[in-house]
Amino acid sequence: MAEIKHSRSKNTAVYIHIPFCEHICYYCDFNKVFLEGQPVDEYVDLLIREMELRTEGQDLETIETVFVGGGTPTTLTPKQIEKLCEAVRRIFPLSEDVEFTFESNPGDLSVEKLRVMKESGVNRLSMGVQSFNQELLKKIGRIHTVEDVYESIRNAETVGLENLSIDLIFSLPGQTEADFKDTLSKALALDLPHYSAYSLIVEPKTIFYNLMQKGELILPSQDAEANMYDYLMSEMEKAGKKQYEISNFAKPCFQSRHNLVYWSNDHYFGFGAGAHGYLQDTRYSNFGPLKQYMTPLEQGNLPVFQTKELSLKEEMEEEMFLGLRKVSGVSKARFLEKFGKELEITFEQAIAVTSEKGWLDAQTDFVKLTRAGRFLGNNVFREFL
Repeated sequence: MAEIKHSRSKNTAVYIHIPFCEHICYYCDFNKVFLEGQPVDEYVDLLIREMELRTEGQDLETIETVFVGGGTPTTLTPKQIEKLCEAVRRIFPLSEDVEFTFESNPGDLSVEKLRVMKESGVNRLSMGVQSFNQELLKKIGRIHTVEDVYESIRNAETVGLENLSIDLIFSLPGQTEADFKDTLSKALALDLPHYSAYSLIVEPKTIFYNLMQKGELILPSQDAEANMYDYLMSEMEKAGKKQYEISNFAKPCFQSRHNLVYWSNDHYFGFGAGAHGYLQDTRYSNFGPLKQYMTPLEQGNLPVFQTKELSLKEEMEEEMFLGLRKVSGVSKARFLEKFGKELEITFEQAIAVTSEKGWLDAQTDFVKLTRAGRFLGNNVFREFL
């Protein structure tokens, strides 16, 4: 029997990848290259060309969120930032209240650069802080200082950029529970609108992975990691930062609207070297190496490395393992509207197994992780695949 086509998600989000970094952090597995000697001006020009090619002749939906990630987008010069943002505004019909985010590195954010961002339409910053322990920052390959964090926040506030988020990582090599508590205390003292906090995952092709293979990477125990996460959730709650996703916390109305597109399994454009997009039920990824990304564009072609059209079964599975990351979980009504199938019948066994273990709550109009389930998210997600 042929699959029943369901309601399509709108393409209301744009992701843009800037792969350049002044230094490679020991834990990072994102697509990136050293900035020195790279054809950055040419890359920005071809990135804009990709946007033009991808959207040519289309009747575009209003874009609600733009996210410029990396790499380190703030390695771009003020002139390059202005050029990129102008192209975004020219090519895409942005909503009046568009969320326009730039990822940034503390230490890269001069008042001049921030002012250009603000005047170019950027209204949200996401900073990779990771820790407030200077020695630990050196151990994980970060080149910014703790003072850089405070200075960057002051500079952002000077130009009127107040929608700020910082990233933290816990369960780092040599990190104690007391150290993480100190970092979290300093982070919350800033009283920012949004915080992301992730447990370290040692990914292949990273410096940490190579050290682990040699037995030279000593990480906190699983119990210590769980204690850090438990403390994180409790302290965020006390501070009025509501957890809305496994690793994300925000003041009311300051959730990352862009990331909610991903977790809601909605469609989005992806531009840049190694970027991923999801359009018309097809996921695609661009070439990662700079030359392989840039060459097709120089010839007037899209730099797509691979595409995959998802089956109905795959889309439903993605709806679950992405949506269950949200504290609110997956809406049964939305699932039925999108796929023409009842969630509880489609995933009856997975719901039964995870509910019995106390990891899942399916008793309301939503299927969601319990607090205990948030500690074991990957175990839960596997049951839906």
